[in-house]
Amino acid sequence: MKVNECMCHDVLWVNPGTSVCDCASLMAEHKIGCVPVCDENQKVVGMITDRDILLRSVCTNKNIKTTPVSEIMTTDVWCCDSNDQLDKAQEIMSKNQIRRLPILDDGKIVGILSIGDISRNPNTNQEAYVITFDNICKGGSKNNA
Repeated sequence: MKVNECMCHDVLWVNPGTSVCDCASLMAEHKIGCVPVCDENQKVVGMITDRDILLRSVCTNKNIKTTPVSEIMTTDVWCCDSNDQLDKAQEIMSKNQIRRLPILDDGKIVGILSIGDISRNPNTNQEAYVITFDNICKGGSKNNA
């Protein structure tokens, strides 16, 4: 199965200059815990999670109304192509302990693949999913975007 058969196609993203407050509001409004940060060409330059907002801005007393997400985002972002096989995406997620993976076409953001998307897809190899989930949940996280 290809990634584009399983991913969420309705992806929201912010630009690096978006304030932490505006990003948090967007996440709350859409009930999502992660947003890709993209440049003017829709190229992924970072990821911001609800945890990033809490630990890298609120807990450090940054002004969330004036601090841009570029100051607190994760910049080491793994991505996958929409035409890649799901196995490849799961391997990336498993090895790097990440729950959400930005999906690209021609270098531009077109979707997000989450561990939940994989679990809900009826065509998912359940054995591979369990291994991926187990590896993501192992102690000590690298980047749980």
